[in-house]
Amino acid sequence: MRLALAQINPVIGDFAGNARKICDYIDKARTAKSDLVIFPEMALLGYPPRDLLDRRSFVETSKKYWPQIQEASEGIGVICGVVTDNEANSGKPYRNSALFFHDGSLLTTAHKMLLPSYDVFDEERYFEPASTASWIDFKGERLGITICEDFWNVPEFLPRTLYHCDPLCQLEEASIGILINISASPYHLGKVEWVTRLLQRHAARFGSQVVYVNQVGCNDELLFRGHSMVCSEKGELVACGADFREDLILYDTRTNEGDNRCVPLDQAEEVLQALVMGLKDYAAKCGFQSAVIGLSGGLDSALVASVARLALGSENLVGVGMPGPYNAPESLEDSIELARRLGIRFHEVPIEKLFAMACDSLAPVFSGLPHDATEENIQARLRGLILMALSNKFGSLLLSTGNKSEMAVGYCTLYGDMNGGLAVLGDVPKTLAYRMADKINELHGWIPQRTISRPPSAELRPDQTDQDTLPPYEILDGILAAYVEQRMAVEEIIAQGWDPQTVRWVLNSVDTSEYKRWQAPPILRVTTKAFGTGRRNPIAHRYREGRMI
Repeated sequence: MRLALAQINPVIGDFAGNARKICDYIDKARTAKSDLVIFPEMALLGYPPRDLLDRRSFVETSKKYWPQIQEASEGIGVICGVVTDNEANSGKPYRNSALFFHDGSLLTTAHKMLLPSYDVFDEERYFEPASTASWIDFKGERLGITICEDFWNVPEFLPRTLYHCDPLCQLEEASIGILINISASPYHLGKVEWVTRLLQRHAARFGSQVVYVNQVGCNDELLFRGHSMVCSEKGELVACGADFREDLILYDTRTNEGDNRCVPLDQAEEVLQALVMGLKDYAAKCGFQSAVIGLSGGLDSALVASVARLALGSENLVGVGMPGPYNAPESLEDSIELARRLGIRFHEVPIEKLFAMACDSLAPVFSGLPHDATEENIQARLRGLILMALSNKFGSLLLSTGNKSEMAVGYCTLYGDMNGGLAVLGDVPKTLAYRMADKINELHGWIPQRTISRPPSAELRPDQTDQDTLPPYEILDGILAAYVEQRMAVEEIIAQGWDPQTVRWVLNSVDTSEYKRWQAPPILRVTTKAFGTGRRNPIAHRYREGRMI
């Protein structure tokens, strides 16, 4: 059988556009003489639709496009992810499903059995799980049809056994010949290696070919890599889709031959490609054609500007330098040079007069009080005001430039440098940001070397550096990875060899900065635990890790 894996980028709720794309890919697969074309989970609706599913009209409207896909299936099999009604008298109203069309007829409907409700997932909120796994005989092969999480109920791949049933056990009893999984599996660093091992494990278990078709693109903070794959019965990777772009991957089950567009990427380049795709897709789906970026002369703003240059093009970017009373001349010089290398427009809007006016206005109230973080934050908020004014005036997307390390410990200013419509680096630790900047220069040479080599500084008081307040970033990022991503307890982190006082300071800073993160822009997720929907901590609480109250 000739298979086509249609790795597409749906727009949530754009049923007409998604159906048109699905039909286009069906035509491409038919032209390539494929017997069956397979689309991702919820390909017609886009994943995740979240509480749009609470609107009955949303699901009902999506169903009006089924006949279009059914008609397009003339002469070819089609597996497409949709949402269907739960026909039972009880339970959640919908099911996460896959429709199998062939020759203009609906052959079967498969429903998802395992509904994840952890991290960024909340499927039990909307869907009723199936009680039985689905398989179908087609073109002389018995095909097992699974949907995303149905594939993952394996002890080594989940923190614990989360489900009381296993769809794969049922499919094993049915003696399937090809295991198919349609997915909308969000990206994070290291995920593709997990999925590859999982496919190989299933291939060994079933002694069959394993087909994995994954969504690509960006929906809100979630990135989807694509990288759809096929494993042979021997566990060999015999077909692979492109990373971070749409693709149609052809595979012949008889010869075990298929398209292979797997390109090895180091971590820095992988995250760079993920963020470029994410920003490009987010801007397009939200209706933005241009972006504005505050250029401080520092590494983070230079990196965000470089990502934006790759995602949106130089003609659609504006960089803004906003020198204040404590900025070194090198900062503005490097910002101007960066803008020149990127080929983007640049505006200089000083804040010194605005800052002086703000201080004069507040002087009667602040009389006799020393300068402190208040005056530092005023500078940051004046810059935020200017950037938001430009965003409003020209309809441009303002890109926040803060990194994960700063956001984790609250080293950022509400209504100042946290302003923006998207936090491009909000899940990128500072140490990784340095490696990404080096990669940008290796590939394009855009970032002035002085921007990378100068000690990082907010430049909000004389001779300020980040390390006046924060531990060195290699230490900070190590502790943050253990606490935020691996969810270790304070004793476990200290046992790794970190200084106990530093560990406790970092953990306390993370816990007491939650209110800031609740007001942050959406953050593109690239690690296993970002500050977003996958991490839902309360603001008002008294629990502190490692301390009895």
